[in-house]
Amino acid sequence: MIARDPAVSGWFEVVVAYPSFWVMRYYRFSNWLWKRGARVPARWLMQMARWGTGIEIHPGATIGERFFIDHGMGVVIGEMAEIGDDVTLYHGVTLGGVSPSVDSDQQRNVKRHPTLGHGVIVGSGAQILGPIVVGDHARVGANAVVTRNVEARTTMVGIPAKPVQLSRAEQGAIERFVAYGTPLDLMDPNSQDSDALRDQVALLKARLNALEHAVNSNHQSSQASPPLSVETGSMAEKLPGK
Repeated sequence: MIARDPAVSGWFEVVVAYPSFWVMRYYRFSNWLWKRGARVPARWLMQMARWGTGIEIHPGATIGERFFIDHGMGVVIGEMAEIGDDVTLYHGVTLGGVSPSVDSDQQRNVKRHPTLGHGVIVGSGAQILGPIVVGDHARVGANAVVTRNVEARTTMVGIPAKPVQLSRAEQGAIERFVAYGTPLDLMDPNSQDSDALRDQVALLKARLNALEHAVNSNHQSSQASPPLSVETGSMAEKLPGK
C-alpha cells in the first residue's frame, strides 16, 4: 500500500485509515471458513466488512498476495473471481458475472467471474464482466467496460473497452505503476478513430479539389483550341452530299 499510494505516511495510517487493509483481514479469515464449508459465517463476516468499508468481496473469491484497493468505496468482487499478486483496484470497480438470473442452480460452481493476472491495474468505475482473462500487467482505464479477454501488457479504455496503441514512452510506463491504469497523455481509442476519420476526410477533400482543378483546366484548354474543319482531309470527301 505504501509503495502504491503517495498519500499514505506510514503503517500506522494504513491500519487506522485504509479500508483495504481491514477488508482484506476479514476476507482472509472468511475465505478460510468458506473453504472449510462454513459458508454462512463466511458470508456474514464479509457482510460486516462491507458495512464497515463499502467494499463487497465474496468469500469464495481467490485473491493473491499484496492486493490493494485504493479508496475502495463501491468495489464488488464476485464469487468466482480470481486475482493474481500485486493487483490494484480503484473505487467503483466491478468484477462481475453476466450469467442470467434464471436457472441459478445450473450456474452454481460454474466460472462466472473474471480472472486477473499478476500486476494488473484497474481504474475507478471500470467494469470487468464475465469469465474472461485479463493478462499479466494489463491496464484497464477508468470507466472502461471489458467483456473480452485482454492480452498481457495491454491497456484497455472506452465503452466497450478497446486496446490502444502506445508510444514507446507509454509502453515503458506499463512496466511501472500507473495510477488509475492509464497514462495521462493516453487518448481514448474512439477519439483516435474520430481523428483518423477526420484526417481521411481532409485527404479526400484535397484529392477532390485537385481533380476538379484538373477537369476545369482541361475544359478551358479545349474551349481555347480552334475547332477542326470537316472540309479538309479524306473525311470531307466521305460526307454525304459531297
